[in-house]
Formats: sequence, structure tokens, C-alpha cells
Amino acid sequence: MKIRINFPTDILVNPIIAEIILETGALLNISQAQIDSIHGKIIADVPEDQFNAIKNALTSRGATVNVLDRPIIRDEDECVDCGACVSVCPVKVFSFGEDWSVNMDVEKCIQCGICLAMCPHGALVLGR
Repeated sequence: MKIRINFPTDILVNPIIAEIILETGALLNISQAQIDSIHGKIIADVPEDQFNAIKNALTSRGATVNVLDRPIIRDEDECVDCGACVSVCPVKVFSFGEDWSVNMDVEKCIQCGICLAMCPHGALVLGR
């Protein structure tokens, strides 16, 4: 299960992820992290059966947790297989097939929205 963890500025200096792993025993696979002086954001895969424990441990420390369960949806009628999404996706949701059509692996999607902005035909939308 993919989750987005947001950290406010005042808790960025704490070893929250290490504490959560030690407290819950859950292994988090971090696929993306952005941390600066204003905030922190981490995209991670977590075991579904340990999600509630992880979420409770994070929120008790001041973080917010969102489940990423709304992958990108492609309108097949609008998509012209131009590949603009292939070149900008940071987690390689999109790829070219042998016939140069664009393939999707929605399980990788972290809902960053970059592909939405780059698609010249508006063929991509965030799932509902």
C-alpha cells in the first residue's frame, strides 16, 4: 500500500521514520522523499496489515498520512501515445511498448501530477 507522509517544519529534525520502524516493526520502502526547510514529504510502500499502526504512530508525532489509492487514469480516446508522460514520470509509471504505444503500471503511481500537467491532449486524470 502506497502512502504519502507529510511532516511540518517543527518535527523535521526528529528521526521519525526510524522511530516508526522500531516501534511498529514494519518495513517502509521509501520510493520518494522531498525534505527542505519548510516541510517534508515521503512516499512509501507499507505492509497493508500494519498500516493502522504506522498511521497512528506517525500522526501521534504530528505527521499526516494519506493513502495513495487514486492512480492516474488514461482516456484511451484522447491519448495519442506521444510519450510526454514517459519522459516526466519520476517513478516510471509510463513506458513504451514494442509497438511504441504507451503502457501504464498504475501500481507505481505516486499521484505527483506531473504527467497531468505535461499531457498535451489532457488524456490523463487523477482517479476518483
